[in-house]
Amino acid sequence: MGGMNQTGSGPPRRRLVVGLGNPGAQYRNTRHNIGFMVLDRIADRLGVAFSREKFEGLYAEGRHEGVPVTLLKPLTFMNRSGRSVAQAARNAIPEPENILVVVDDVHLPLGTLRLRAQGSAGGHNGLKSIIQQLGTQAFPRLRIGIGRRDADGELTGHVLGRFTPDEKGAIEEARDRATDAALTFVVAGIERAMNAYNISPKQTGPTKPDSNRE
Repeated sequence: MGGMNQTGSGPPRRRLVVGLGNPGAQYRNTRHNIGFMVLDRIADRLGVAFSREKFEGLYAEGRHEGVPVTLLKPLTFMNRSGRSVAQAARNAIPEPENILVVVDDVHLPLGTLRLRAQGSAGGHNGLKSIIQQLGTQAFPRLRIGIGRRDADGELTGHVLGRFTPDEKGAIEEARDRATDAALTFVVAGIERAMNAYNISPKQTGPTKPDSNRE
């Protein structure tokens, strides 16, 4: 990949960056909606707005360093995210390696980023839906740690809860780094983005590769 299109002859024709979340005011700024939150920041950076509905999602188009990029926030609810992503892929981005999915991860420490070129759903229903609809696991994803629940905590309540005041600084920093990582993917591909951003918030160098768990 590394910024090449399928033929390896130059920059990609277009990238698709998808942020996962649930629509509706009751879900705004919840942990599960960190994908939406990052997409909003990317849109701000590109100077575009989610003023259109297309592919069963909120949709925006822009360019970053000359590369066209489509931004998509599915409005199908998390468990059916793949329906929206598959429509966009069929109409605009046929190569899965040119699709980056931004998603929350309850298994990662708060604010930690993990980029992967492909992988399983790892129990995440949004990724599971996308894999089913695209018929492949071979699309890049950017996972953002939303903090682990307490040992006796209930998962649904945790991911649908909001960040605490003490957590907001780390999450704002993570949104900025995730935006940078996504835009690096747009112009240079997933391998370059992985090398630059697969580090913990307080680390100064790359992390050791973790397991293949997605």
